Amino acid sequence: MGYIAALWGFVGIFLLIGSAVVRLGYIGLQTFNYPLEWHHWLAMAFSIVFMGFAEGYRGFQKAWAPRVAARIHYLSKHTTPVRLVLAPLFCMGFFTIERRRMLVTYCLTFGIILMVLLVHKLEQPWRGVVDLGVITGLIWGLTALLIFTVKAFFTTAFQHSPEIPHTVESSSYES
Repeated sequence: MGYIAALWGFVGIFLLIGSAVVRLGYIGLQTFNYPLEWHHWLAMAFSIVFMGFAEGYRGFQKAWAPRVAARIHYLSKHTTPVRLVLAPLFCMGFFTIERRRMLVTYCLTFGIILMVLLVHKLEQPWRGVVDLGVITGLIWGLTALLIFTVKAFFTTAFQHSPEIPHTVESSSYES
């Protein structure tokens, strides 16, 4: 059951983020249907570089993807019925995670929802300019998640913490 839960966790997250890439990709491509001036191109380049670095590299590659991969690996060895059903949410850190990290996860999720609502109000081509940057970060994140998950299962050098609270079976965690 552990590997089924881990697979569901990984696939569920991949589908969630992948669907955002597809939806935003459609909007981003519509940007090129508008007459773009130099400042649009400059903003687009800035958006792609900034979101690639801030969201993709710093957010996903350096923080989120290693932790999620560690939780996917942890889940493969410590499956419960609730974790099996809610595997993507468990792997993303919405429950059974250190309190501080859980608060950060919920606040970040709320912030992302708020930003999505605000960007949704932008008119084209500006919405597409922002969305192209977001897509860059999300694709970077999916790639990082795939790489870290493979490392978690197939290398001994993977040393990232799943941030399981000490009161839960963390003492039996094997990295």
